[in-house]
Amino acid sequence: MRRWIIIVLCLAILVSNDACTGSGASSTVTLSGAFALYPLAISWKEEYSKVKPDVKIEVAAGGAGKGMTDVLGGLVDVAMVSREVNRSESDKGAFPLTVAKDAVVPTINASNPLAGRLRERGLTRKECAAVWITGTARRWRDLRGLPGDRLIRVYTRSDACGAGEVWSKYLGGLSQDDLGGVQVFGDPGLADAVVKDVDGLGYNNIGFAYDPSTLKPVTGLEILKIDFNGNGRIDPEEDVYATRDDLTRAIRDGRFPSPPARELYFVTRGKPGKPAVVAFLTWVLTEGQRFVEAGGYVTVPEEDINRCLGALR
Repeated sequence: MRRWIIIVLCLAILVSNDACTGSGASSTVTLSGAFALYPLAISWKEEYSKVKPDVKIEVAAGGAGKGMTDVLGGLVDVAMVSREVNRSESDKGAFPLTVAKDAVVPTINASNPLAGRLRERGLTRKECAAVWITGTARRWRDLRGLPGDRLIRVYTRSDACGAGEVWSKYLGGLSQDDLGGVQVFGDPGLADAVVKDVDGLGYNNIGFAYDPSTLKPVTGLEILKIDFNGNGRIDPEEDVYATRDDLTRAIRDGRFPSPPARELYFVTRGKPGKPAVVAFLTWVLTEGQRFVEAGGYVTVPEEDINRCLGALR
């Protein structure tokens, strides 16, 4: 009997030590979801490991919809979500924290014969809607002042994603399902499809439209400028796409409207109670914000940071 008492006491001490030090499963934080947040989440993972080497951060991309499904199903600790949390998700316990901001931008193939014209005039929201939503613009000549008989080959995302949701709503749709076009999985896949198709027209999150090493659009890809005021030309204040920093500066200053700019979220199922998760999220909202702009995102306003930190307490 004495032997069993000693064993039980030793096990209790081990469990107590694990709870205090955060070792084992309690020191692992798992994330899943939006491609938009994936590069920043990887950066946060690397930086957090320098201050908390005993905590293991696991990050997987698969689209905002998958992330939300995973977190509400208890498969991961945190979902990366690049759209607003809807009512049904909130009713199931979705607990969002605003962690950064970016935007969705339309893209064309850099070798498109009409690229020069499109740089000067861009496309209005109504014209983009005619391509993606109503399908009334099937050839480039169907867009005001553009010549030729070439077909527009439209691309969209096949995975449930925040980029598709935000782009659809900007164009007047209700959801990602309203977007027409050839469906391609993921941000990298969509960018690659347009790079390989001279008449391709797609959309991407900033992090996949720009090369992180040069800060210029990905080779073979060109950002399609948006004629926000609809006057038939790209005015100087609308020409904000030369580099990734130019675009994020325009988002920060409010010159690039929302949508297609949008907030990015980390979402948990209910208020998180796992110490390792709470500590990581608190770090993301404080020290972690130092790495946001270097990654091509826009930092969260102080009032939103304070609101989120208050919600975590």
